[in-house]
Amino acid sequence: MGYAKTAMLMAAMTALFMGVGYALGGGAGLLIALAVAAGMNAYAYWNSDKAVLRMHNAQECNSQIHPDLQRMVHKLADDAGMPPPRVYVIDEDQPNAFATGRNPENAAVAATTGLLRRMSPEEVAAVMAHELAHIRNYDTLIMTITATFAGAISMLANFAMFFRGGRNQGAGGVIAMLLVMILAPMAAAVVQMAISRSREYEADRVGAEICGNPLWLASALEKIQGFASRIDYDKAEQNPQTAHMFIINPLHVHKRDKLFSTHPNTENRIAALVRLAQDHGISSATAASSSSGRARNPWG
Repeated sequence: MGYAKTAMLMAAMTALFMGVGYALGGGAGLLIALAVAAGMNAYAYWNSDKAVLRMHNAQECNSQIHPDLQRMVHKLADDAGMPPPRVYVIDEDQPNAFATGRNPENAAVAATTGLLRRMSPEEVAAVMAHELAHIRNYDTLIMTITATFAGAISMLANFAMFFRGGRNQGAGGVIAMLLVMILAPMAAAVVQMAISRSREYEADRVGAEICGNPLWLASALEKIQGFASRIDYDKAEQNPQTAHMFIINPLHVHKRDKLFSTHPNTENRIAALVRLAQDHGISSATAASSSSGRARNPWG
């Protein structure tokens, strides 16, 4: 099912990419865009995860670099019956995390240093479990490929300024150029919103199941939302097309960031997790005792 949805997405994004090419260069532009889109499809499928990790200067964990995080993630994956993903850390003060990769066998999770500093071990585990849920649900394939295509379409639209800005096109040509520059990135953002919102609720549910306590994830979401709304994440602002991959939207600095608001309301996500905990007979006192101070790390 995940592969079928991805194929549909790649076809839709290819058509959009070709439409932008036609608007910029007519028939010749369409053919060029088709050739570029074919290359983009191949690149996005095999290498988009590495490209996203490079965008955020992610560093892979090992026996010297955050070994506790790597052990925690691998233990959670093992408990969930999943292959252990590669684990990365990003040197950013804003607490956040994302997952990437074309399938569970070729996946990676990344957490910021702010997440590791500001969350309890249980909350970190819950966030990592949420990301593992995205991997298990094959969300990462479609989310990562969308990020790659959205960035390419936005870049292609901006090229209009260079390719056609110096020509005497008349009023119609200027309007067409402006429409391409404005509507193409918006179209990419709409696709991101379509694939992200419902997936976050499902990843919250499965992530709570993997870590064992929905309230740990609820507590983490509340804290991350508070920090993300006031701590800048410069790399994310420079690459807003990757915002939908994070557990909480990392953008807040620029007006354009509203275009990339791909996440459901955090309060609604927390409420859903609280109801899930109640259904399983888990009390709020459990989460309170876990998140007050630095409780023992059951995965360390």
